[in-house]
Amino acid sequence: MNFWEYLGSRHQQILVDAYQHASVVFQCMVVATLLGVVIGVVTYRSEWAGNLATVTTATLLTIPALAMIGLLIPVVGLGVPPTVIALTLYGLLPIVRNAIVGLRGVDPSLVDAAKGIGMSRVARLARVELPLAWPPILTGIRVSTQMLMGIAAIAAYASGPGLGNLIFRGIASLGSSNALNQVLAGTLGIIVLALLFDAAYVLLGRLTIPRGIRA
Repeated sequence: MNFWEYLGSRHQQILVDAYQHASVVFQCMVVATLLGVVIGVVTYRSEWAGNLATVTTATLLTIPALAMIGLLIPVVGLGVPPTVIALTLYGLLPIVRNAIVGLRGVDPSLVDAAKGIGMSRVARLARVELPLAWPPILTGIRVSTQMLMGIAAIAAYASGPGLGNLIFRGIASLGSSNALNQVLAGTLGIIVLALLFDAAYVLLGRLTIPRGIRA
């Protein structure tokens, strides 16, 4: 059968795989964002601490995805746990780096003005520094999400969820009538999800970033 016939006959399973793929990436991005922003807040005031955080998260990103998942399987088993841990770790670098850059780029005079009107350090961070650093942080989140969309496909190696299962099944059955259709369906599905997520982030930016800061 051709590709369109394959989609018509397997669309329900493809939609389930697509939902699982999007769900695991979204959940891992939420955790990675929280961890990345916290790490950025803790380390941005110190040059060596910021460099250490950036180098550490960059080192994690150099580990091949198959190797990372393979190392996690003996510890946490197959399925969702190694997928979530690996994706969360891989998603940290752009968020941590952009959080540090964004927080360091806040105009010191604005922070001093907030301090002058009696704001506590926590209030200055929450109401002045983080909102002004939000645009680069959001950019880091977008970059991380695009990376994780592709990396999440490797999770099928550990019986993880998502469209990677289609790709791996197609590769495992090369030469069969539907092998290419499976690989193509999984690949195109990941591309479509990546574009949808990026469009959602663009909308989020328009809703959360004041026009003056965007300008």
